[in-house]
Amino acid sequence: MTIRVVAFGGGHGLSGSLRALRRCAPELDLDITAVVTVGDDGGSSGRLRAERGGLPPGDLRQALVALAGDHPATRRSAGLFQHRFSEAAGGCDGGRGDGLAGHAVGNLVLCGLMELLGDPVVALEHAGAMLGAVGRVLPMSRQPVDIEARVRGADPGRPDEVRTVRGQHQVAVTTGRVESLRLTPQAPAACAEAVAAIGAADWLIFGPGSWYTSVLPHLLVPQLAAAILASPARRLVTLNLAAEKETLGLSVADHLAALRWYLPELTVDFVLADSKAVGDPEPVDRAAESLGARLVLAPVAVDEGTPRHDPAALGAALVPVLGADR
Repeated sequence: MTIRVVAFGGGHGLSGSLRALRRCAPELDLDITAVVTVGDDGGSSGRLRAERGGLPPGDLRQALVALAGDHPATRRSAGLFQHRFSEAAGGCDGGRGDGLAGHAVGNLVLCGLMELLGDPVVALEHAGAMLGAVGRVLPMSRQPVDIEARVRGADPGRPDEVRTVRGQHQVAVTTGRVESLRLTPQAPAACAEAVAAIGAADWLIFGPGSWYTSVLPHLLVPQLAAAILASPARRLVTLNLAAEKETLGLSVADHLAALRWYLPELTVDFVLADSKAVGDPEPVDRAAESLGARLVLAPVAVDEGTPRHDPAALGAALVPVLGADR
């Protein structure tokens, strides 16, 4: 029987989760939907968003590439989507600067498709067909959002001062402690197809990923939050392997508490964490229990010691969880 999975996030964290789910897909007969944040305002995505309007394409591109099919032609297309233009050599642009430098090809393709087809969901379906995607990628909203945070100690010289930090990139690199998070607009309309997928899902998966800029924003979209709470699906949280700049000072257990802070009625069935990254499991186990979840520990990190999930190991850990009977 097909198991319908909806994974929430953005960037490298969601990409790693989707690659792991792809490895589970044949064994468990998974139907995978990714719901992706749309607040990116840095790098190539930020430039395209500022210059052309529309949704920032970078996180959407990464999700599509993670789900790309295995046929050699689609793998080449996935590689093309990830290709990033370097600075032009020889100054052939007459010294005006290289407008393509820094852009990923897939970002330009998605931007073009969204302009051509007039609907980001239709554009993503078309791009998914180009890549032979084993699953579906949806934006959390058809309109871009801005992420704002109230941060204590954003200015190292004033460690007790709380100020507003605006923009996903600035929040992601802040060296202060994030005390609260909000979106602008505060109540963006959820993507209707994402709401429908949540309602039909068997599993909802949160994380890994940047907690404040990739995971929690989904809980701040009222229609998504309501759909998550109303869904009969079981819920899984995959924890990060290490703190990022935006979550420095947060313990592993604090990451779970943040979910309840932004969606007080949220309950979870399982929390999956790397056994080495957790350290003392007792506070994490208590935090999981406060959400109604059972903590599952497994070795899911890559071997070379960097804080990255290994898709094969994460997939192997997901199989018994997603395949378990209720």
